[in-house]
Amino acid sequence: MQFQYVLATKDPEEIIKTVKYLAPSFGGINLEDIENPKCFEILARLQAEMKIPVWHDDQQGTATIVTAGAINAHKVVGKKLKDSKVAMVGAGAANIAISRVMIAAGFNIKNIVMCDSKGTLHPGRTDIKETHHEKWFMATHSNAEGIVGGIKEAMKGADIVVAASRPGPGVIQKDWISGMADNSIVFATANPIPEIWPWEAKEAGARIVATGRSDFPNQVNNSIGFPGIFRGALDVRARTITDDMCIAAANEIAKTADDKGLSETYIVPTMG
Repeated sequence: MQFQYVLATKDPEEIIKTVKYLAPSFGGINLEDIENPKCFEILARLQAEMKIPVWHDDQQGTATIVTAGAINAHKVVGKKLKDSKVAMVGAGAANIAISRVMIAAGFNIKNIVMCDSKGTLHPGRTDIKETHHEKWFMATHSNAEGIVGGIKEAMKGADIVVAASRPGPGVIQKDWISGMADNSIVFATANPIPEIWPWEAKEAGARIVATGRSDFPNQVNNSIGFPGIFRGALDVRARTITDDMCIAAANEIAKTADDKGLSETYIVPTMG
């Protein structure tokens, strides 16, 4: 049985305190719609301080299915994860978590270039140093080439772009995709309208395109991972849901699709 609670506060300490008060009534807690950057602190604190699993679907759920799709997309195009150049459009809860899980799954952090609304993340972005610790970590550990600029510059020569930003179309331009590497992969996950329409991405040269929508091929939506992962955690009475568990789930989701036969239009299982 599921219950939804809307809290009349945006204060992290109040949210943490309220979730702890409610905990004895539940086997697990799913967090939704908590803004960046407070979502990271709230999840980390609750996972460390509670005895039941706490999950943030916007972070861990999205990261799991996108990583599964990225693993299989690279199989289809014949590229290795560790060598792949990754452009990430958006630096909110979803893409920060996606980057973390993708790195743990085998992608090289130095090959990732992440953009927020002000441009690429790099050591010169001291505007985020004190207020956005997760972004600052990426600014100082990723982007080994020191690429400065915006989405266009981040995408140049990239093997895959993972967009989790604002609804499009037009957030990503066709000529930016044309400037990516051969056999490029485009994940445009904004809903209800992806950052670029799939047919435009294909026309621009992308070999594989995924969105968050069920009416296009390759839906990378957190509903494919949740509630299955959460139910599994409850069944085994896990005390938390770690990134390692998300990676294990991503690998199994990827294997399920692989067993059925991968193609450019089938990189993850469908909900049907």
